Amino acid sequence: MQQHPTRFLNQVALLLFAGLALVLSTVSIADEMPPAVAWDKINNGAMIIDVRTEQEFAAGHLDGAINIPFELVLKQLTKQKLDKDTAIVLYCRSGRRSGIANNDLVEAGFTQTYNGGGFEHLIAHQ
Repeated sequence: MQQHPTRFLNQVALLLFAGLALVLSTVSIADEMPPAVAWDKINNGAMIIDVRTEQEFAAGHLDGAINIPFELVLKQLTKQKLDKDTAIVLYCRSGRRSGIANNDLVEAGFTQTYNGGGFEHLIAHQ
């Protein structure tokens, strides 16, 4: 018995999607951010934004960092009318929240943002 071509293509697409989802779920955001790039940008005057909670920030942060929770970064920088070409390095605990904030900024037209990944990872490679 022959299978309908549309059904076959749907099954292939579903398998490809499932495989892609599996691959992406094993990728660590923080591991993809070379800390040397973040430090180069910081050493060249980039704004440093710690997107963790106030409590996390109080427990330790990079010198010169400002604390803006990840879900408020775009709102705060827009409110401050920050130039969209300002160099910005964002970081959090693992790189996930800073990645979300970074994506929000890029989608809003910011051109010089960088997800620095996790705080501990950055400190270890200072």
